[in-house]
Amino acid sequence: MSAVPVSAQVQTEVSTGKDSLYVIGTERSVDVVDTTGLEVDRRDSVVFNPDPMKAVWLSALVPGLGQIYNRRYWKLPIVIGGFMGLTYAVSWNGRYYTDYSQAYRDVMDSDPTTDSYINFLPYNRRNDKAWIESNTEWLKSAMKRKKDFYRRNRDLCIISMIGVYVVAMIDAYVDAQLYHFDITPDVSMNLLPAVMEPTPFSKTSLGLQCAITF
Repeated sequence: MSAVPVSAQVQTEVSTGKDSLYVIGTERSVDVVDTTGLEVDRRDSVVFNPDPMKAVWLSALVPGLGQIYNRRYWKLPIVIGGFMGLTYAVSWNGRYYTDYSQAYRDVMDSDPTTDSYINFLPYNRRNDKAWIESNTEWLKSAMKRKKDFYRRNRDLCIISMIGVYVVAMIDAYVDAQLYHFDITPDVSMNLLPAVMEPTPFSKTSLGLQCAITF
């Protein structure tokens, strides 16, 4: 219940024997008390009006800060969760890309001491030098495919992080612009018969006309 200060005149009755004297007091402010018996605050609520440009700059400074400024707290886990997930994906794919790049370089050279690619072989093949020598070309191709696969995934994750960053800025700006947009539930749709005028390519025909009111 809203608190509204009201002014009232205090009427005091003074008894003087048989007659009664009514004295009109001065005006004073009294508080309206709601049905629960709790005194309602007199202060008027301040309407929050976010600044779109401030929301954009805050979101550019720290992803998710613009959503906090707009008081859309439920969006914060989405933005932060997206960044954390993509950051982990970049790190995970980057680590495997580094390992397979080194393995590819080792399998391509002729130095027998550089054999990090053996770590990617099954346990029963790691000490089988005859099998490794007979499948050298396949190993080169496999290491190259794996290297390119993880590099592509790492790059896609980086691009996705940039996309989430930009989307968070756009969302903060649009949300601030439409913060006081009136979304009324009074939406109606009317379907009416209509006559289609003839054209050089068609004859007169009947159809439906749709009108949406909101």
